[in-house]
Amino acid sequence: MRGQWFLILGASSGLGRAIALAAARAGANIAGVHFDTAAAEPQVTALLAELRGYGVRAELFNANAANHASRARLVATLAELTGSDGIRVLVHSLAFGALAPFLPAGDEPAVTPRQLDMTLNVMAHSLVYWTQDLYAAKLLAPGSRILALTSAGSSRVQRHYGAVSAAKAALESHVRQLALELGGSGVAVNALRAGVTITPALLRIPGHESYVERARATNPGGRLTTPEDVAEAVLALSRGDSTWITGNVIGVDGGELLT
Repeated sequence: MRGQWFLILGASSGLGRAIALAAARAGANIAGVHFDTAAAEPQVTALLAELRGYGVRAELFNANAANHASRARLVATLAELTGSDGIRVLVHSLAFGALAPFLPAGDEPAVTPRQLDMTLNVMAHSLVYWTQDLYAAKLLAPGSRILALTSAGSSRVQRHYGAVSAAKAALESHVRQLALELGGSGVAVNALRAGVTITPALLRIPGHESYVERARATNPGGRLTTPEDVAEAVLALSRGDSTWITGNVIGVDGGELLT
């Protein structure tokens, strides 16, 4: 993969960070988009240095990947950055959404229309918009891969998780539709369904402790999924020339969903 460009949306922490590091170790160039406050600048600076330490080109852009104007600017920058190489792999790892019940309960207010729309836009619809813009800019050549990170929340429910569940279900639907429409262009589109993984996004979910312990106890592999597990799966699907694996939701969970 040396010299090929990975574009990672949500690159500064969690799964996106692990994928960026794994791809850089494999020789890929990294363009990462993250949305952080000034307090996270030291960690982002350290990540950039670590990526470049593998002898690859790496750029991290602090911008709202779900904002239309920001995306337009970034796509223009990426066209200059990657030149004729384009984007070999687009990884959609945006994990920002509302964690609120649909109906009020005690002191907990119900999710608002704005929160619901924001969650769907950031965690699902932005995949379509990025693909549209990259395709229009001719940055997705035959052999390119698009990988979106989903979860079992697309089909399972939990209090506070309704908006995110809807977004994950929509994301998987978008993956299937994009796979259909990009098939003739030689671009593969898949979703990776990670098992329960300790990430900053997971730690924000109220009551996460109980299902973390349940997943750890019942996973056939005897442990939780790690960000590195997911990164290895991304690399496995990014190597080689075949794009015949497309339109799927692929479990990366050690068999967790079986139990």
